[in-house]
Amino acid sequence: MNSANDFKLLMSHWADIMEANRDYLTRLDSVVGDGDLGLTMSDGFRAASNAIARQDQEDIGRLAYLAGKAMSTAVPSTMGTLMASGLMAAGKAVVGRKALNLEGVAMFFQGFYQGVMQRGKARPGEKTFLDGMAPAVESLLEDCKTGASLKDAALGAAHRAHEGFLATQGMTAKHGRAAGRGEGSRDILDPGAAVADFLMKGFAEFMMESGANKV
Repeated sequence: MNSANDFKLLMSHWADIMEANRDYLTRLDSVVGDGDLGLTMSDGFRAASNAIARQDQEDIGRLAYLAGKAMSTAVPSTMGTLMASGLMAAGKAVVGRKALNLEGVAMFFQGFYQGVMQRGKARPGEKTFLDGMAPAVESLLEDCKTGASLKDAALGAAHRAHEGFLATQGMTAKHGRAAGRGEGSRDILDPGAAVADFLMKGFAEFMMESGANKV
């Protein structure tokens, strides 16, 4: 990711993905929650993208933090707050950087993951967003050690996130309304993990389609 402008474009792409999958996220969430996840994610990521689109700011970390702040105001629901916390924590993790190589990208997503975990008080294996994001972050950190290209690392992380999302079918929910189902929650795919899946899929698509994969 060569510049702050690349990050702005990525945020816009994430907003497009959440909009395109709004109905799907709503259907998943209607089984276990309020059924508003699709609207929350599409509105939240669009607000985050719009908030930084015209910012004269070269610091990617600062932009991510500002995007998170905008999301927290636009969609102050549980999941909106978690995603806003993730963005703000990701921004803090890479503050001062005008470009992100693979190491920087790994730091960004690790910060995102940790921000959500700290805010939500959940852990991997409890059928949440973290179960989609944790394997993606692990994949990025592994690729940092092997010297993979950023494009290949993005594709690998997206694949691992999707696997993590699918693996939530079989887990017992520990949080939210789904937890009230007890063992009955095992048959349900987690909508939060679907958001993580779309985030990493969107990042991989962006790296493939833009010039941002040159770093």
